Amino acid sequence: MFVTGADPVTIGLVASLNRPGGNVTGVTVILSQLGPKRVELLHELLPKAGVVGVLLNPNSPVAEPQAEDAQVAARRLGLQTHILRATSDQEIDAAFAKLVELKTEALLLMPDASFQSRRDLFVRLAARNAVPTVYYSREYVAAGGLLSYGASFTGMYHQAANYVGRILKGEKPADLPVTQPTKFEMAINLKTAKALGLSVPPALLARADEVIE
Repeated sequence: MFVTGADPVTIGLVASLNRPGGNVTGVTVILSQLGPKRVELLHELLPKAGVVGVLLNPNSPVAEPQAEDAQVAARRLGLQTHILRATSDQEIDAAFAKLVELKTEALLLMPDASFQSRRDLFVRLAARNAVPTVYYSREYVAAGGLLSYGASFTGMYHQAANYVGRILKGEKPADLPVTQPTKFEMAINLKTAKALGLSVPPALLARADEVIE
């Protein structure tokens, strides 16, 4: 049983989403589809921003393709992008320093499990360097991040737990299609926006699933 942000077919976990085959199935969210949406939200929040950073973990097999999708979306909106790569705390700190050096006006953080465990570090550095950052899960916003858009992790784990129960009752993983999230959520932290001197557009606030004040 897996919960993954990668395409399980591309990385060889299953033969297809509808017919996994073998002895594994699970839940996936094809994160490359969400990168362009985050770029659009960033542009809506910061319409005057022209230079955007994209930070990824180069050790992730799916990071570069996801970043390319985000870059394509950024170019369509007339945005210049800088790709930065980091794997350790020190490299993440250095990446934020580089963002300031490049006069980057905002940051898009690409999804990664190692980044998720460092969310407090990202939030702290974004605040210290005054870099408006768009994240991929609400946990960052709850920790003080500015804005996030992504699949509901809680919903994904509920879907996975349902499959575990069905498998324990005798169903075969090969017969259970790989599922994708049905709920996506946007969270905004108004306290953080105020600290950055940003005014969140009312239309964006109206669409948010969670607003932290």
